[in-house]
Amino acid sequence: MNFFKIPFLQKLALAVISIIGIGYLLDLGQSILAPFFLAFLMAMLFLPIANFLERRLRLPRSVSTIISVLMMLVILTGLIYFFGSQISSFSRDVPHLSKQFNMVFHNLQKWVSHTFNVRIDEQLDYLDQGLSKLLSSSGVILGFTLGVFSTSLGFLAFFILFFIFILNYRRILNNFIINVFNEKHKASVQEVVSEVRIMTKRYIIGLCLQIVIVSALTTIVLSILGVKYAILLGVLTGLLNVIPYIGICISLLISCFIAFATGTVSTCVYVALGYIAVHIVDGNIILPFVVGSKVKINALFSFLGILIGEHLWGISGMFLCIPAIAIIKIIFERVDGLKPWGKLLGEDDKPHKKKKTYKISKRITLKEMD
Repeated sequence: MNFFKIPFLQKLALAVISIIGIGYLLDLGQSILAPFFLAFLMAMLFLPIANFLERRLRLPRSVSTIISVLMMLVILTGLIYFFGSQISSFSRDVPHLSKQFNMVFHNLQKWVSHTFNVRIDEQLDYLDQGLSKLLSSSGVILGFTLGVFSTSLGFLAFFILFFIFILNYRRILNNFIINVFNEKHKASVQEVVSEVRIMTKRYIIGLCLQIVIVSALTTIVLSILGVKYAILLGVLTGLLNVIPYIGICISLLISCFIAFATGTVSTCVYVALGYIAVHIVDGNIILPFVVGSKVKINALFSFLGILIGEHLWGISGMFLCIPAIAIIKIIFERVDGLKPWGKLLGEDDKPHKKKKTYKISKRITLKEMD
């Protein structure tokens, strides 16, 4: 059979129309697709546990799925309880924080007036009133935190149902993806699906480890500096770190705000330096050694993905866009016709670059992942 070669402009037009159509469908199906994709990511995370229960303990698939769901619900309940208790404690301290912030800010006003001899009393008074209202209204800060971490009951219900279905019917879904292609392509499709599943599972597990490590490092730094709510701010930083560049900046501003309200200006500066140090460690050690370099996305498409994700799915889209782009990158790099697009999403190739290794002890050596 002879196929007509499509001109470049027509192919480009089809690609643009397809992207617009996919974007419209994503926006239209937000209430279903957002919990489905989150359930898919969590299913990849719990897949080794489900396989262990089935193969080693010989449990039925339905039982292994229920156990996985219960484990996931226990972790989710623990996180909700942790943030609920921390936010409750924070809300009780808001009046005290407001008083401290006003005192520190007034001292800063006197220092600026004395040092620079600039009459800026009216401007500073205006800022003082605005910031006092901001701090005295706990709904602003708590609303932001709750907006990031809380979801509606409908979202949670869909998420749990999709999580159960994906784990329970994963073999049927896998067979459908393979059988939908032509017979002569089944072997290569099976190979691509297996590689994508393995790489996705490694990426999600690495991402969770990155969240834990960044949370621990940030908590240690803030505790050493004597910042209040160090654990809450540390965990918040670890979770927001999933959003590249923007997430660490948001958590830095929140931590500096709390440090300024409860301490001194020097403490705020030390907090900023501590966050910079944690970000350097994350980018040069945690990301290459825990997450891996093959799923690393360049800054341009990370930023574009965050903007598009927020526009389509709101705050949940900002969190889910980076794993989505990473999975798309993995698929593109394993399909011949889409490899250039996969290269476009990633960093510059350095084929002769040696992998970094750090020898911790005689038996423990850290090696950079693919």
